[in-house]
Amino acid sequence: MSNETRKNNDGLTRDGKMITILLADDDPDDRQLTREAFKENRLANSLATVEDGEELLEYLHRQGRYKELEGAPLPGLILLDLNMPRKDGREALKEIKAHPEFRRIPIVVLTTSKAEEDILRTYDLGVNSYITKPVTFKSLVEIVKVLGRYWFEVVELPRDET
Repeated sequence: MSNETRKNNDGLTRDGKMITILLADDDPDDRQLTREAFKENRLANSLATVEDGEELLEYLHRQGRYKELEGAPLPGLILLDLNMPRKDGREALKEIKAHPEFRRIPIVVLTTSKAEEDILRTYDLGVNSYITKPVTFKSLVEIVKVLGRYWFEVVELPRDET
């Protein structure tokens, strides 16, 4: 697990709450580029990362190496890759949206797949947005900027009950 926190005023919800973003992606280069895109946009959010769907669910359930997070707020946003080992993003999405405690966490699919079947299936499973990973870092920075603006300045998120 890796966490990064940046100190400034960006990355807060409209009510001033800081949100942890959880990135589930098996590609270390994609995780690093996403961290760098957050830095580039000066988002103050804590960015936690997991490498597959099994680890994602362990993080949410506060099991295994994530047991020390018990009692901490759940992530306010999940960025989810679909094609991961052990348990892929589709399976993890289905389990998250079926769980009463997790189903309200917004999930944005951020994946290389452009398959219409994946787009339809993930929306049917309850994903909030579907974004195809950009091919350039500059485009990733722009996507993170738009995501930050949308999720932290525009929408109202449910309050964490923990």
